[in-house]
Amino acid sequence: MRQIVRRVGEVTLEVQTRIEGLSAEKLDDLGEALLDFRSQEDLMAWLESAG
Repeated sequence: MRQIVRRVGEVTLEVQTRIEGLSAEKLDDLGEALLDFRSQEDLMAWLESAG
């Protein structure tokens, strides 16, 4: 979570809960995708597409 906050800023509790509910595989995917994020909108779009 620290890396996400560092990259896109503070996230809501709802977003934190969604991230914490991801499978290990999806967390790995998020870790890679995070390198391309520029904003919270990028994070939200990724979460929506990840299902």
